[in-house]
Amino acid sequence: MTEGTRLEDPDELLHRQVHPSFVQEGRVTSAAFRPTKKDEGQLSVDRGSLATPVESYERHTVSKGLQSAGTWSLSVGECDGEDLPSYEDSEEDNPAHSLIDFRDLSRNQRKKKAKKLKQHAVKRGPTHLPER
Repeated sequence: MTEGTRLEDPDELLHRQVHPSFVQEGRVTSAAFRPTKKDEGQLSVDRGSLATPVESYERHTVSKGLQSAGTWSLSVGECDGEDLPSYEDSEEDNPAHSLIDFRDLSRNQRKKKAKKLKQHAVKRGPTHLPER
């Protein structure tokens, strides 16, 4: 996958949709912030400058028909602080789509970085939870 423009604004939030399987006993796990094999080392997020946490959630669940337990967000600065650059990756059906790049990391390093991202997101708290 080619890289889009690197995101620069340290305060911009990146919204991550968390699959229900990554919430255990009411708490989000670090696996929600680690790319899976199919992600090719890049974690999908939506840019906060182009979508609110609610819009990100609705696009994911309604438009794409995927599951989400809610939206947790990280800032570009938090990702940069963990040496995880983020890039624009707009899609036809999602102009806010972006990626956090884990590609140069080993499996063990990815796990450690995901734990750090989880800490940042949990400290902020969920930015959108669906009504139950």
